[in-house]
Amino acid sequence: MYRKRKGKESNDENEYEYEILLIQRKNPPFQGNFALPGGFVEYNESVEEACIREAKEETNLDVQIEKLIGVYSKPDRDPRGHTITAAFLCIPPENLYPLAGDDAKNAKFFRISEILNMQLTSFRSDISKSDDFKMAFDHKYIIEDALKFLKEKR
Repeated sequence: MYRKRKGKESNDENEYEYEILLIQRKNPPFQGNFALPGGFVEYNESVEEACIREAKEETNLDVQIEKLIGVYSKPDRDPRGHTITAAFLCIPPENLYPLAGDDAKNAKFFRISEILNMQLTSFRSDISKSDDFKMAFDHKYIIEDALKFLKEKR
């Protein structure tokens, strides 16, 4: 989920920067680390419906799907087992702010520069440890793929 934010240094309306919405995980694995909002598809639900539902449950925002970013399926990407992620670029409603819910301890928009400075959590580390400056799972790679699309969009 992303939004445009007016650049701090400019009065030009065409000058903006992107921000990405992350949640801070309330539960293991990677408890306390930041992640993209998401979850599991329920029976008789499409991946698109699951995306919209999970965004609402974790951030209290009703989103619109803009684009499929990619499918991520490396067998070791989740310590709970082999999971497959269909990642979508979503647009939240304007002028609304996220409210953490469900599996999220916190929900916040981050500038791209802040996210790119986060470390990717090691799958081999103690997954119960909390570190406020780490990105859970392989979500940093998903964000990098989304940024490629956003750069082309400009």
